[in-house]
Amino acid sequence: MSSRIELHDVGQTFLVRGDDDRRLREFVALDALSLDIRAGEFLTLVGPSGCGKSTVLDLIAGLTQPSSGTLRVDGRPISGPGLDRSVVFQQYTLLPWRTAQANIEFALEAKGGLGKAERAERARTYLGLVGLANFANRYPHELSGGMKQRVAIARSLSYQPEVLLMDEPFGALDAQTRERLQEELVSIWERTGTTVVFITHDIEEAVFLGQRVAVMSARPGRIREVIEIELDRRPAADHDLRATTAFAAYRHRIWSLLREQHVAPQEVAHVA
Repeated sequence: MSSRIELHDVGQTFLVRGDDDRRLREFVALDALSLDIRAGEFLTLVGPSGCGKSTVLDLIAGLTQPSSGTLRVDGRPISGPGLDRSVVFQQYTLLPWRTAQANIEFALEAKGGLGKAERAERARTYLGLVGLANFANRYPHELSGGMKQRVAIARSLSYQPEVLLMDEPFGALDAQTRERLQEELVSIWERTGTTVVFITHDIEEAVFLGQRVAVMSARPGRIREVIEIELDRRPAADHDLRATTAFAAYRHRIWSLLREQHVAPQEVAHVA
């Protein structure tokens, strides 16, 4: 199962203290942001630092409510968190006293409706899906960073959400592990058909993962452009997708959109 997500004229304003620490002022994070995310697609979201990417994810997750506009999943207003939507953050948030399998079972316990044996079987199934079938009894401190993140992904998928929301989940990993997990995530998405919304600062990551890339403007955040990514993703021993001319063209187009917003040089370096 997968779901369509609609954001229409969404605005988000926060009250923050001014420089004098006495008076509250309005901070406009998002303004008239509209985005239609197709059921079952993998959409990546990029933009300058501070443009409100994580705020968009929080709103879709139902962790916060918008100041204006509407958000819907399959036509239903988003009024709070739900088991139809799962979130994976950059930090792994695994319970250190539980094994990899027990961490996944914990999520299934919270959902309810499954017996102990069923929870254990499903946990093993999803550990296998992320390539960790032989690490079911390892504790988080016995796993590498990439393994921990794979357990977190397996846990989020185990209760079979219709939407998977990912907030820079590979940001703390080394480049080689990051590329390997990107490839594994695409494979998992292809097998599950889950709608994925993936936030990243990395343009190459956005192009490699996304069927479409939504580019946000500098604050207040709006959707500046949504780019369809059409690449030959068929596996081949001598085919490096990231090294193709088409991949480079998409990367440059997105970089140019961000650069045109007069982003500070250090921020351009960060997102590029």
